[in-house]
Amino acid sequence: MKTPTILLTIALLSMLGVTQAMADCQIADAKLEEAILQRPELRGKANRQTVRDLRNLRDAAITLWSYGRHDDCERLVGNIRELLSGPPMNSLGGNDEEDAEKQMGAREPKIQRGAVQGRRDRKDAKPLINIDELAPGLTADQIIGAEVRSADDKIVGEVRNVVFGTKDRRDYAIVASGGFFTPGKDSIVVPIRSLKVSQERDSFFLPMPEAQVKTVPHMPDQDYKWLSDEAWRARNDAIFADRP
Repeated sequence: MKTPTILLTIALLSMLGVTQAMADCQIADAKLEEAILQRPELRGKANRQTVRDLRNLRDAAITLWSYGRHDDCERLVGNIRELLSGPPMNSLGGNDEEDAEKQMGAREPKIQRGAVQGRRDRKDAKPLINIDELAPGLTADQIIGAEVRSADDKIVGEVRNVVFGTKDRRDYAIVASGGFFTPGKDSIVVPIRSLKVSQERDSFFLPMPEAQVKTVPHMPDQDYKWLSDEAWRARNDAIFADRP
């Protein structure tokens, strides 16, 4: 066999090996976001850190894949699958009774994203609180990852990021409805002062029904350049202003 033919054969075999490795690491097959939506315990306040940890592992798998570490990527995806199918992550390595009670409480059924009914129609439902009237106030950890509902009590997404301390002292919550979060693709920018919160502090409410939420323009870019676009922010903020 001539040398050029041998080199071509080796190159083709190498490409085949890389292609096979890439095919082996199918990050979407872990079905992380599907599990978060379908398993009520992962939507609970007590498990927000668990969800963050799982997403961090998923992002690490993507990083490994991008550097060609496909076997390592597949192992990490396998770990994500095992963690999702095993006992609650927060219960691993500890036996504190108080923590265990919190974990069990987090397993109470909660309405999934887009559900028609919530808790607001109950006779014993407590009034919502304007977010700037809370005492004590909220920390960023309590806001990021929290579910966001419409005025008609349908889950429309969750808080994926918070922007504090703009030059004009306007703070924003970045609310995303898509499972695989891409800033600017499936997220809206909500002035934090426009939000209300349940007295349990586990759900935030937009001042508009779900049908109207769907008409709110998405965040225009992934780099938060809209922060310096005062005209865009004025139009966006007006959507949420002066509502009951």
